This record gives sequence, C-alpha cells and structure tokens, in this order.
Amino acid sequence: MSYRTALSEILTSVVAPAAELTGVRGRFPRGAVTALGRAGLLGLTVSTAYGGGGQGLPEAADVVARTARVCPATGAVLQSHYAAVAVIEAYGGSWVRTEIAAGRHLSSLALAETEALGEDGLLAPHSRAVRSGGVVALRARKHRVVAAGEADSYVWSSRPLSALDGLTLWGVPAHAPDLFVPARPGGAGPCGSGTSTVFADPVLVPADAMLGADGAGLDILRRTVLPWLRELRAAVSAGVQAPQAVGVTTSRPAASLAPS
Repeated sequence: MSYRTALSEILTSVVAPAAELTGVRGRFPRGAVTALGRAGLLGLTVSTAYGGGGQGLPEAADVVARTARVCPATGAVLQSHYAAVAVIEAYGGSWVRTEIAAGRHLSSLALAETEALGEDGLLAPHSRAVRSGGVVALRARKHRVVAAGEADSYVWSSRPLSALDGLTLWGVPAHAPDLFVPARPGGAGPCGSGTSTVFADPVLVPADAMLGADGAGLDILRRTVLPWLRELRAAVSAGVQAPQAVGVTTSRPAASLAPS
C-alpha cells in the first residue's frame, strides 16, 4: 500500500471525525498519532534498514500538507516530528529509529528558548550542559514545543559541554525525571497541538544521548533542521489554506512504504 493510500484512509476514518474536538476543545490528537504510527507514517522517513518507509522531505511535506488540510493540530505535530526524525535518522541510535519506524515513538523539537518567533531563537541556546561521569545535566526552559508532554522524546539543544562555540543537540526521553510541562498548554501552535513550554531543572541524560559531536549542533540545525522546518511549515500553511478535501492527492507518483 502506498503511503498516500494509507494516509487517505486515516484522514477519512480517524483524523476528520476528531478534528473538531481537537480544534475546538484543544484535545491532543492521540488517536490520529496512533493510527499514523500503525500505518507506517510516523516512520515514513526512517531508513528501510530499520523498518521505515525510506522516504524523504518531499513525501513528508506531502503528508503534512494533506493532514493539515483536515486537522491543523495533527499537521503541526507531524511537522515537528519529521524535523526531529531528520536529526535522529542521521545521528540517533538503532533502537529509537526502530521504534519510530514501528510507529511506537513520537518525537518533537525542543530548541527555542524565547517566546519570539523566528529562526534566531533556535540557534542561540542559553541553557547549559554539565557532565559528571557518564551523566549530563541539562537545565533549560524550552518554548513553543509541539506535543509537549505527549511526545516520547525531544531533540534538545544546549551550549556545548566543552567546545568553544556552537551548540550541542541531545535526544531527551520524555519520561526522564525532572522534565515538567505546565498543565495548561500555551503557545503559538494550533489548538490541540499540545504546544507549550518544557522545563528542565535539570534533566539528567546519559552522555551518549548526544546527537552528533559536541558543538556541532549549530551546523546540524542549519543544514538539516531549518531546511526541513521551512519546507514543512510551508506545507502546513498550504494545507490549512487549501479547501478541506480528504483524499486529495497531488500529481507526484505515489511511493510505497515497502522497500523497493
């Protein structure tokens, strides 16, 4: 089954019926995320070697645009997830990539440390990372985190441990002790997207949770995260502005979730 066929079925049977409840009452679209995971769409961009769909940014943008047309909140969740997975796919471990491919793991970005919108707020974290043996303490307040308290992990930024400049990225499990999300989500995201602030005071992660080299995160953000975010944000905007029509496809040939 192509990813488009799978998506059309989920938009019709799961996302559309719950869209009003999500948008009006602000309820996180957990049922939609679960269905997308089971259909292989959370793992769309993970390598086929780990059981993923092996697709890239164009296919992810297609999924985001079509989903946002039906439910902006679910589209925003997928936008942050796919951008985070782009980093995990390049630098994450085999276990988390397999979990994402299996549809059991939702990730999100925790990068901004100001309420202001714009890319500059993603590139200059003030938070520190302090290592003690094999454990790193991350202390920060991350703003505008989509699926805050709902995601299974966050791609997190901090100042480097020892590098003179740049920043460092981390894979932070959502269940890590001392992560705190306010009970009432708030922020710039669509209603129901779970966009809120995430506090770490501090959160302790293993040193091998580092994604890429110490200090190399700035380059990763510029080369990977920002291009994905720009394209996926445009897809969300295009989807929200387009007439609502579940099952609408574009002219690009369908790609299969299965290895070719």
